Amino acid sequence: MLIDDVKITIRSGDGGNGCVSFRREKFVPKGGPNGGDGGKGGDVIFRADNSLSTLIDFRYKKIYKAENGRPGMGGDKTGKNGNDIIIRVPTGSIIKELHSGDMLADLIAQDDEFVAAKGGKGGRGNAHFATSTNQTPRNAEPGVKGKEIEIEIVLKLIADVGLVGLPNAGKSTLISKISAAKPKIADYPFTTLQPNLGIVRYKEFNSFVVADIPGLIEGAHLGKGLGIRFLQHIERTKVLVFLIDSTLIPYKENKKEDYNILKKELGSYDKTLLEKPQIICFSKVDALTDEQKKELNKIKFGTSKKKIPVLKISAVSGENIPKLIDELWYKIKEEK
Repeated sequence: MLIDDVKITIRSGDGGNGCVSFRREKFVPKGGPNGGDGGKGGDVIFRADNSLSTLIDFRYKKIYKAENGRPGMGGDKTGKNGNDIIIRVPTGSIIKELHSGDMLADLIAQDDEFVAAKGGKGGRGNAHFATSTNQTPRNAEPGVKGKEIEIEIVLKLIADVGLVGLPNAGKSTLISKISAAKPKIADYPFTTLQPNLGIVRYKEFNSFVVADIPGLIEGAHLGKGLGIRFLQHIERTKVLVFLIDSTLIPYKENKKEDYNILKKELGSYDKTLLEKPQIICFSKVDALTDEQKKELNKIKFGTSKKKIPVLKISAVSGENIPKLIDELWYKIKEEK
């Protein structure tokens, strides 16, 4: 199960209190102050980790607290600093302040780090307060309290290619054909209820990542069908593949309408999505006659200046699948 939005509370460690202490040496009945400083409180740090793909762990633990600094000690000994707490999150995680909604960090690469809450400073011991008129100070500073912040973590998957289409367009079948991903596949709409990632091997030494986004419906940008949660996962993709079911409606204008619905939903959510390179694929063409395939050739997409590549594919028979993989690789390389 993909968990892509969680809310947690973090708290950095308190600084340790400064110490009130005096030297106790033989034949020195009134030694001077030697109280040490308190240790610093631990920080709360978020770190990106490629081995994670979901935020599910945060469903069971909601509060994360760093260690407090230890108090200072006599003999001018500083207290031990509190240990930091490192919270591992998947790459592609956005860290937000919950109430304001402000984005604090965007962790997009392995080992990216963000210090979300710094630990409190340790208090000074009484050795710092000795003066010519007060040589035996009996006061020290308390440590500074740590910070408590309510955090929202939003995961946006990082993939090179995003597959988009209306429900039951064949996205899951396609990603299972071109990669090792094994999404649930059935002949009814909304089989896929969460995004799936698949690694596509290209030639001998290359590969790229494809994201299968659950089917979009009209109004997805308003949240219908969990649309907003699905749409956020294609924001980071480099190339978009629009899958249009070639078997449902024989009329070419209606097939173009499917593409326009998808474009409208993407553009309403984020206009920059429509600036990404696109490939249009008519899926399930193994079920068409030769005459019906010729009809598909008459449908044109894009403008006279900028044509959009159109492929007729079948994940079942493998028709034009190698050609699609080649086209995807070329477009990814262009974007990089």
